[in-house]
Amino acid sequence: MMQDTVRLHATTVSYEGRALVIKGPSGSGKSSLALALMALGAELVADDQTVLTRDQGYLRPSCPHALIGMIEARGIGILRAEMALGPVAVDLVLDLGQRATERLPHMQNILLCGIDFPLLSGHDDPYFMARVFHALKFGFANL
Repeated sequence: MMQDTVRLHATTVSYEGRALVIKGPSGSGKSSLALALMALGAELVADDQTVLTRDQGYLRPSCPHALIGMIEARGIGILRAEMALGPVAVDLVLDLGQRATERLPHMQNILLCGIDFPLLSGHDDPYFMARVFHALKFGFANL
């Protein structure tokens, strides 16, 4: 049976209504990547725990009430953060527990609450964060 709501151990940011869900094991860099993306203009939706709710064909991410307006900065502490205003919809999912090694990896997908999303894997490259932000902002070319 398909669930309409699921809670993930994930951090979520958005840019202009398009949300990126960042999942991965504890300590994999979810919050650090979110902070870097926020420095480029992304907005925080949720840190550490993301609630995903299916709504009229979209998957809407939200933050559990106890965590609203906070993000962990490893080595510094818990910081305040501006939250995304208005509804946002999941557009991409990134799994920092997986690593891409190819130059142009084969696109993977992930099914969440019955909706299919592009799934990116982490990459050990200093420019990875900029590439992720560009994908969130502009999407993928349909070649």
